[in-house]
Amino acid sequence: MINKYNGCLLGLAIGDALGAPVESLSLPEIKRKYGERGITDFDAWDRFRPGSYSEDTQMSLVTAIGCIKAYQSIMYNREDSSTDIIYRGYLEWLNAQKNPFWLRYSGNTIQSALESGRMGTIENPINNSKDCNGLMRTAAVGLAFPSDMAFREGAEYAAITHGHPSGYLPAGFLSKMIAHIIEGSTLREAVEMSKKKLMTYENHEETLRGIDSAIEFSLSREPVEKAIQAIGEERTGGEALGVAVYCSLKFFYDFKEGVRAAVNHSGDSDSTGTIAGAILGASLGVEAIPENWIRTLEDANTITQIAHDIYKVFKMRETLSIKKYPLS
Repeated sequence: MINKYNGCLLGLAIGDALGAPVESLSLPEIKRKYGERGITDFDAWDRFRPGSYSEDTQMSLVTAIGCIKAYQSIMYNREDSSTDIIYRGYLEWLNAQKNPFWLRYSGNTIQSALESGRMGTIENPINNSKDCNGLMRTAAVGLAFPSDMAFREGAEYAAITHGHPSGYLPAGFLSKMIAHIIEGSTLREAVEMSKKKLMTYENHEETLRGIDSAIEFSLSREPVEKAIQAIGEERTGGEALGVAVYCSLKFFYDFKEGVRAAVNHSGDSDSTGTIAGAILGASLGVEAIPENWIRTLEDANTITQIAHDIYKVFKMRETLSIKKYPLS
């Protein structure tokens, strides 16, 4: 099972690093720069070397560490909720953006929400944002929480900064989907079970459209580029989730082709790459990820260690040293 944990965290970082150089490019621009197949391997972007990830991976790792700290808090009889701990982690992440090396962030929604001095919740939304930046950071929730808890936890973590249901429900869906995969469900089974849970929440329709489109196109002969365009350009979390789920279902047997499809379009390439990489990595395991991508990936050893630690804590029920993951 540890191979699925490694696959999920390494997979999301690899999908992110593959998509980062083309995040702001349209598909025709991607093809002009990289050829008809689009981007197929890591490339440098901004001031970062090939294999460098964006804020999507940074925040995903903050979420993973926050889940570990939440478990440690229970073990040490602390009264902090998991959402409070995740929130503090996001605030620390924002403060770290002052370091030029750590700075990967270019959006406004997360920054304005975290700088507001207030933590958003589902019941008390902080804004009406429904972009995909709440979704892209929650795959690790499915590694930590069982499938009957993961949806609510993932949605709450996204709602810290994204108050619209189409901003936080996709995060709940992804979290539950990953949890089902970890528990042994097939990829398609995980999608269907997560879809049922999604439909119990109010205002789920926009997210559901993205999922239904993903399922429909994955079973069709529609060319991949046209299918992704039809699902959406990732203006919302539901569209980004739909694109990533489609690519994962279409290439359920091939990590490399799945994440390549997920980044070659005119949308938010690093985020869809992150999400598809997490799904396919969890489903296929780390063995399915090309070794040269793992070798080139920024901080691969650190990511692997976090994956091992979250496995130890949530599957082996080990209590790690408080010095390693200190509670504030």
